[in-house]
Amino acid sequence: MNLPVHIAKRYLFSKKSHNAINIVSGISVAGVAVVTAAMVIVLSVFNGFEGLVISLYNVFEAPVVIKPAEGKTLELSSIPTDKILETEGVIGLVEVLEESCLLRYRDKQYFARIKGVSDNFNALTEIDSMIIDGDAAMHVNGTPSAMIGSGIAYHLSVNVNDPINMIQVYVPKRGSSATIDPSKAFNVKQLFATGVFSIQADFDQTYMITPISFARDLLDHQGRITSLELALDPKASMANVRESLQEKLGSAYVVKDRYQQNELLYRIMKSEKWAVFMILSFILMISIFNVIGSLTMLILEKKKDINILRSMGASEQLIQRIFILEGVFISMIGAVGGIILGLLVCFAQIQFELVKLNSGGNYIVKAYPVDVQPLDVFYVFLVVGTIGLLAAWLPVRKIIRPVETLRIVQE
Repeated sequence: MNLPVHIAKRYLFSKKSHNAINIVSGISVAGVAVVTAAMVIVLSVFNGFEGLVISLYNVFEAPVVIKPAEGKTLELSSIPTDKILETEGVIGLVEVLEESCLLRYRDKQYFARIKGVSDNFNALTEIDSMIIDGDAAMHVNGTPSAMIGSGIAYHLSVNVNDPINMIQVYVPKRGSSATIDPSKAFNVKQLFATGVFSIQADFDQTYMITPISFARDLLDHQGRITSLELALDPKASMANVRESLQEKLGSAYVVKDRYQQNELLYRIMKSEKWAVFMILSFILMISIFNVIGSLTMLILEKKKDINILRSMGASEQLIQRIFILEGVFISMIGAVGGIILGLLVCFAQIQFELVKLNSGGNYIVKAYPVDVQPLDVFYVFLVVGTIGLLAAWLPVRKIIRPVETLRIVQE
């Protein structure tokens, strides 16, 4: 039997001569449990929002994008599309031609970005699931039409059921020189809006999606694209596909996966999450002071027991181990209890959506999203255990000092 563990257990659960020690120990356990539960819950909510944002971006942005290393556009015929489609994990590609433009509808104007896409865009993406008005069709009776973001629809007051008024699209003519008549400096085309999508503010206020044939006619870019967006098998690794394609295509092309396309966004989300984790860790350190107080009071109460153990030949290391284990037990009980409590709250939120988002706003989800990740739970347990061990060691290390002082006096 492990003597320090046995004695530490007895000290933890036995009734103390002073009831205040029991109260302080209980407060210590409760404090650690509450902060631990808060860490699990907050990190899980951050994971939920991160997953929600990523899922929204995934609807609009391709897993892998191929762009020219130099210039804005590429000649489609010069791209080895056969090699791209033969790459393991690639199931399709969408031709894309983008450019900034001016939109005009009735008496209103708005700067946006036209995104011309090939006809397989709807089949290879989930854009149709984000349509909030009209439908995802990009042709009406063989005539090109557009899907516009909800932000554009709001600023232009577009009615997708309007059979008379069309959206006029203006872009500067290529190679045009200064002229007295400004209208001659622009290419102008018009089309009906057949659908309004709502994905995320950055997209909703920026993009109008049209057939690539319309965009090429408007921009005078026949046979050219600004990028290729690839659709991948769900089981394929974006990183592996990207590396394979970059190796095949060479330095003339830039191949980016979804994380590289939004590197800043992912960094911000991760940094916010771990900044909150650090703040909660500092709060945990403050709550751990209760453990220090509890151990200090217990050491003072057990002075007689400590002297008896010394007289029986117990080493200072063994005595220290007893009280360090006492502090570790207090921290671990609080940590395990807090993790269980945090997980119960998270699963209750997932199952029953107990905490709702503000009902007055126009939110994609009704309740706070939660995503429990085992690695986060492990990190929480590790941090609580480490801080708890340090909190136990600080008061206990002073036990040896009276013996050292006695030895100095004797010498």
